[in-house]
Amino acid sequence: MNFDLKDEAATLALGRNVGERWAGGGVITLTGDLGAGKTTFSRGLLRARGWEGHVKSPTFTLVEPYELAGNPVYHFDLYRLEHPEELEYAGAMDYFGDTNLCLIEWPERGQDFLPPADLSLTLRVSGRGRVATLDAGTPAGLELLTRL
Repeated sequence: MNFDLKDEAATLALGRNVGERWAGGGVITLTGDLGAGKTTFSRGLLRARGWEGHVKSPTFTLVEPYELAGNPVYHFDLYRLEHPEELEYAGAMDYFGDTNLCLIEWPERGQDFLPPADLSLTLRVSGRGRVATLDAGTPAGLELLTRL
């Protein structure tokens, strides 16, 4: 499913729409070049789930936790990962639980160590805007796509 996003507000709105419709835990991967809008999408999703604080890219920390009532969200940025095995050494696999929602930027750097994505978002720059492609990887992801 493709979405034309004309500006940052449209990227935030797509994140909000996904956040409002996503129930429970799972894995959402976020793929795109630097500056494509992965963190902006995440900010919109987190706002929809009730987060009011600052949302930043966890480039230097690997993961930013957002403790929300009911379902925590963990925002990963694997850009600086040298080897996928580092996820295991860092204890990152402990974050993937039934009630936790994990947003993963640069998932290709964690290849073979990450659980399957329920939903995959790819963002591409297109002129002054972006094109977002959402693909379902599980029945939960497919259900969400049908509700967007």
